[in-house]
Amino acid sequence: MGIAERRERERDARRGALLDAARTLLLERGFVGTTTKLIAERCELSEATLFFYFRSKEEILVSLLFEGIDFWGRGLEKLGALDLPREQMLTRIWKYFLDVRDEHPEYFLLSTYLSHPRATADLAEDVKAELVRRSGENFARLTKLLEKALGGSKPRLAAELLWASFLGLITLRDARLNLGSRAHPTERELSAVLDMLLGGLLDTGKPGGKR
Repeated sequence: MGIAERRERERDARRGALLDAARTLLLERGFVGTTTKLIAERCELSEATLFFYFRSKEEILVSLLFEGIDFWGRGLEKLGALDLPREQMLTRIWKYFLDVRDEHPEYFLLSTYLSHPRATADLAEDVKAELVRRSGENFARLTKLLEKALGGSKPRLAAELLWASFLGLITLRDARLNLGSRAHPTERELSAVLDMLLGGLLDTGKPGGKR
């Protein structure tokens, strides 16, 4: 291995360690509480050294966001390869949302990042364009799954309803937890919500159903 190649591997490894530290801190402290100083300290580095690898906290968060978008995309692609009855497909999509929330909560949290004020204010236009492209591709994947399950019955709106319902419910639950309240909706209540959504979505997908 040449010197240049070794240095590149070391740089990639250091960037990966910084991203791992940021991922952990996001879950512990949220977007505001995660700072470049804390990220550097977790890796036993100075903040000045961190800036050799990333220009800002925003660049770190966007790097994680791209990582999360790609992760969601791979899961949706796997769902698209399944041949399931309509109701089972919708249930599997909802379960996939739950699995990501439970197994990779950082990716779920990052899904809310772009809604924060000034989240994209300092991003280069090409980075914004890439975020639009990749996230748009994921939404197209989800829409295609809903079209497969429901036929031609407004799959884009169905995809928005399914994702927004899940995102909103989990955000509401987390807000209640942060206030020290009981964690709800519970898993059972989330299942009940899915049943309600399925009833409406499947009805719109029937011939002669509501449009």
